[in-house]
Parts: sequence; C-alpha cells; structure tokens
Amino acid sequence: MANALQIYAGPRARQQLRERGLRAQDVRVIPGAAGGPKGLALNPLDRYLFGHWLPRSEHTVHLLGASIGAWRMATACLGDADAAFAQMAHDYIHQRYEHAPGKAPKARHVSEVFGAKLAERFGGREQEVLQHARYRLHVFTSRGRHLLRREGRVRTPLGYLGAFAANVVRREAMGAWLERVVFTDQREAPPLHLRDYRTQLVPLGANNLAPSILASCSIPFWLEAVHDIPGAPRGAYWDGGITDYHLHLDYASMGDGLVLYPHFQKTIVPGWLDKVLKHRHSASERLANVVVLAPSLEWIASLPGGKLPDRSDFKAYVNDEAGREAAWTRAVAESQRLADEFAAIVERGQPFDPLPL
Repeated sequence: MANALQIYAGPRARQQLRERGLRAQDVRVIPGAAGGPKGLALNPLDRYLFGHWLPRSEHTVHLLGASIGAWRMATACLGDADAAFAQMAHDYIHQRYEHAPGKAPKARHVSEVFGAKLAERFGGREQEVLQHARYRLHVFTSRGRHLLRREGRVRTPLGYLGAFAANVVRREAMGAWLERVVFTDQREAPPLHLRDYRTQLVPLGANNLAPSILASCSIPFWLEAVHDIPGAPRGAYWDGGITDYHLHLDYASMGDGLVLYPHFQKTIVPGWLDKVLKHRHSASERLANVVVLAPSLEWIASLPGGKLPDRSDFKAYVNDEAGREAAWTRAVAESQRLADEFAAIVERGQPFDPLPL
C-alpha cells in the first residue's frame, strides 16, 4: 500500500531534516491555506500536531491563516486543541443552509449561519485564543479598494474583473484593487517580511477576532463581504485566500527555524486568481525553509469520488445533504492515515530525506 503522506522541503529545510530529522522545537511558523472543504483532509493531522506533538515544546509558534486556514489556526489556540479540531470537523461537515430546490443558498444566509457558528465556538473565548501562552495568531483578509471598497451587485463583479486583469499582468498590480490586511497578534508580529504585496497590519483583539475570521472565510459571491471591521480601515473585507490563497510568503526572510506547512497539495499558489496561471505555481527561493506535509495522489484517489472534499460537492449533493456529509465524514476518517504516518516519522526522532519542494 502506497503511503498516504508525502513530505516535501525547500533546500535549507531539506538539509536540516537530513541532519537531525524534524523536531517540535524547530518549528517557528505554521501556515493554514485557503481551500474550503479540502482542509477537512488535514483535520486528524491538525489534531495530532496541535493536540499532542507541538505541546511537547514551550517555544513561540506563529500561526498564519487564510479562509478555512484562519478558522483552523484560531481553533489551534483553544485550550483542548484535539477536542476543538474534532468539533470543527463536525461543524464543517454538518453545515446546512436553506435554499430553493436545485439552487445555491443566498450569500446573506450563508454569512449569517456561518457567523453564528463562529460566535458559538469563539464567543466568550476570545482571550483564550489571543492570550495563548505559545501561539501567536495572524488572520489574513483581503480588503477591497476603489470599486471594491463596498460590496454591490454591479460594482463587485466589475471590481473583481479589474482585479483579475491586473493580476494577469503582475501580481503586485492587483494591490490597486485588493490589499492584504493581516489581523495580527498584538504581542508579536509575524517573524517574516510581508513586503511582497500591498499590506496593512491591524491589531487582533476581542472586538475583531470573530469578524476577521468571518471575513477571511467570505468567498466572494458565496458569502457577503464583512464591512468596517472594528479597529481596521473602513471597507469591504473578503476571503484572505484572494490575495494569499496558499500563503506563498517570504519565509526565507525568517531568522531561524522551520515553517511546517500541513497542506492538501505540494504546490503553494500565491493568490486565488493565480490558480489558472500555472507559471506561478512553482516553488521559489522564499520557501527555502519550508516543510510541506501533503497527501499523495494515490491516497487521494482512494477517497469518495477519487478526490478531496471541495466546494463542488455542495452542488453535486445539492439535494442530498446526508450523502455529502457521509462522503466528507469518510474522507476525514481516511485522513487519519496522514496523522499516523507523520507521527511514526517524528516519533522515531531520526534524520530522513524528504522530497524536494
């Protein structure tokens, strides 16, 4: 049977793993990518990483999240991370929205239901997340500019058309339409440069924790934008994955330590609008100290439908919510192999040779 887990590493990280293996105390940053339901495949791995392995060390770890990655990284900051991640998987799998037969639910309804779920999980627990002894949470969002500064039936499609055109020319040019806004831990900023793209840092507090996570998860046209988040510049805030789909950041600018990246694929795509631009999918020198944990293609082929859970399942199972929930539940159960294989590697405590990123 082929391995479910593949481990890839940039050149600096690969050399370190060859010399002394992967240790919890070497991890300084953990990114959480956007990708919607694909993140469910990482749930057992998250439970092991944050609930069992990382607590063996006492050093600071920065958690960077966009979209479902922001939800995951905030969940890691709750007291019992193992139980919190189990609850998150249940919440995500069993989300249901009222809709007309054969049609998608309204964006406003999805935002209301999802926002209520975030309030249920994090309401009253903000300080537990924000004052975690070791974790520093940083939530990535995308703030609209010009036509996109407010949401509207006409201006939003036109604004995203402009953003798409600008991004085709040059990724940085998209900053005229959408800027990166990071709601960042007030105690310590991310330990890497964020000069690659138009960026604003906003202090993360109890008054904007839930709104920033909701904004980071607000996929355009699927959910409504979150407007005027407390403590942040006025405007419409959307999914953090638009500007930072897989958080392809300048990790090599860190002083020391490794970036451990549980991901649902090998490639780290910069922005959501870069998905169709294959030439931007390659690894870069920014990933020199990154270790990627990703499922193998052979294992993915064994899942229901031969793929990871994704947003297309909401349409495929539009009139069969129970069928979608069953398929996603099975995918999470099968994903335990990723956690088990990773645990076997790190528990041995031996050097190993990862695949090149």
